Amino acid sequence: MNKFSMKTEIISGNNSISELSNMPIKNALVVCDPFMVKSGKISAVTDALDKLDVKYDIFSEVVPDPSIDVVSGGLFKGISLKPDTIIALGGGSAMDTAKVIKHLMDNIEIKLICIPSTSGTGSEVTSFAVISDPSVNGKYALVDEDMIPDIAILDPSLTMSVPATITADTGMDVITHDLEAYVSLNSTSFTDALAEKSIRIVWNELPKVVKNGNDVEARKVVHDASCMAGMAFSGASLGICHSLAHALGGRFHKAHGRLNAMLLPYVIQYNSGIDGSEETEALHRYAQIARVLNISSYTDRSTVNLLIGNLKRLTDQLSIPKTIAQLGIDENEYKSAVPDMAKAALKDRCTVTNPVVPTQEDLENIYLKLVKGS
Repeated sequence: MNKFSMKTEIISGNNSISELSNMPIKNALVVCDPFMVKSGKISAVTDALDKLDVKYDIFSEVVPDPSIDVVSGGLFKGISLKPDTIIALGGGSAMDTAKVIKHLMDNIEIKLICIPSTSGTGSEVTSFAVISDPSVNGKYALVDEDMIPDIAILDPSLTMSVPATITADTGMDVITHDLEAYVSLNSTSFTDALAEKSIRIVWNELPKVVKNGNDVEARKVVHDASCMAGMAFSGASLGICHSLAHALGGRFHKAHGRLNAMLLPYVIQYNSGIDGSEETEALHRYAQIARVLNISSYTDRSTVNLLIGNLKRLTDQLSIPKTIAQLGIDENEYKSAVPDMAKAALKDRCTVTNPVVPTQEDLENIYLKLVKGS
């Protein structure tokens, strides 16, 4: 038996953020990072709240890879304010922080509104949140239905000033979401449809947006596709590419989407069993979604080989690093960390739905591929 549900109301389009001023908000906590305040982008939210003439406070201490301490700071402010609405503005870090704050305030009825400013995480529609724990140099992937946002506002105008490198990193996160959801043990016809539509858009449009961030229409469709990917993996979950990226990011604090992009070819290679004698079910699934991208050959095995080759060419086009050294990580320090990172990845919630059950040695071997980039 399969289940698929969609709790989040989605509002999209240019200037869709103005819909905030039509919502029955009485007391709001706004969660964002310091840049949103310094750049003035926060005004898109506060102007709407001022128009409503409601009480609100801003928690702007969100940082990349938000830690337990950051969440605690936001929770303290939330307990003091007792909001009926939490509004998250920003990337995945802001939305994940807001989700956990809401989850921990479970004795108060709170509506959660997420407004992504990047096209990548899909956090605005998922039950997932990733929080880091500096004491163990790791990340925790939290999953709870209570963390699914009530409303997602997809306003592409908020993404227009995102730099090319971040656009590339977050866009590759979308592609990873689509591919992992598609081969997940929990995939359904509904999640497949979302993943297929999303990857077709992002595969074709991401290079355009990276090259020209002022392409309004391309920004819009990529922003919408990012949300579709979030819906896909919210229903199907993910796999070891995310598990590996979580552990690696928790240890060395590099951009999550970039790490996914670097790991993804080797994860596809591993899951598909392409170098072995036996074809896995995942190989046939990868071949199916490759054909959605008009990547096809005579056999599923050769089609997946082409998919991996095209994926590497795409990451080259987007200037994604290939090796740990290119990421600025010392190779010896990295190699010494591999066993602990693999151990953490093995325990990650995303590993449960990977199409192949990995061993710690399997995960270590994938990590070591990043030393030479092959």
